[in-house]
Amino acid sequence: MLRVVPRALRLPRPWRLFRARGCASDGAAGSPEIQVRALAGPDQGISEILMNRPRARNALGNVLVSELLDALAWLREERQVRVLIFRSGVKGVFCAAAFPAPTIAAMDGFALGGGLELALACDLRVAASSAVMGLIETTRGLLPGAGGTQRLPRCLGVALAKELIFTGRRLSGEQAHSLGLVNHAVAQNEEGDAAYHRARDLAREILPQAPIAVRLGKVAIDRGIEVDIASGMAIEGICYAQNIPTRDRLEGMAAFREKRPPRFVGE
Repeated sequence: MLRVVPRALRLPRPWRLFRARGCASDGAAGSPEIQVRALAGPDQGISEILMNRPRARNALGNVLVSELLDALAWLREERQVRVLIFRSGVKGVFCAAAFPAPTIAAMDGFALGGGLELALACDLRVAASSAVMGLIETTRGLLPGAGGTQRLPRCLGVALAKELIFTGRRLSGEQAHSLGLVNHAVAQNEEGDAAYHRARDLAREILPQAPIAVRLGKVAIDRGIEVDIASGMAIEGICYAQNIPTRDRLEGMAAFREKRPPRFVGE
């Protein structure tokens, strides 16, 4: 079901102050700009964040950012969340964020400037071939300011990242995939949500794996690339040691010996 983050579960952030300053929600009919849905059935463990600011094409306004941070803070406490998908409720537009579980950006439309920077903050990116993306800030007299100058070089290398930022060039989903900017590019469908469906398929591949091992693997990668190789190996060793005493590690080994699928519980 689709649900709004309960007010009682929100952290004491000053989002009401934003309202008082005239930053009213731009969602349809005054609805929240960020909504959270937990999938059920075989997709249980996958949650989605829906960005819904249609009149501003999901631009990063105070309300959207505040509600997004509140949603992420709440979801961090939900142990059953194993994969998180970011998607747009505005057709043709995408516009994510540090989170312990794997995150996937489903890019079905435009992801320009801040929209692409938010997608770069996700672990994995899926784009429709017809999607349009780029760090276009220099065409507006600006420069990327939400981590784009740090994340893009890690995806593409320094020289190519500089070229894209200096020129403000726009890329299609296919072009982005050929450069390694997105993990998958898929042909768009009539409903305009092909990237979302591919993102769900990708999430389903992650879902059966041991959640603690996956999260620690994410920590080892994210922290390891920030330091030299020796320090990175030390971080990996710490993460490995933390995983050894878990029930899931014992279950995985037992399942391997008994030639059966493992039943991971996240402990």
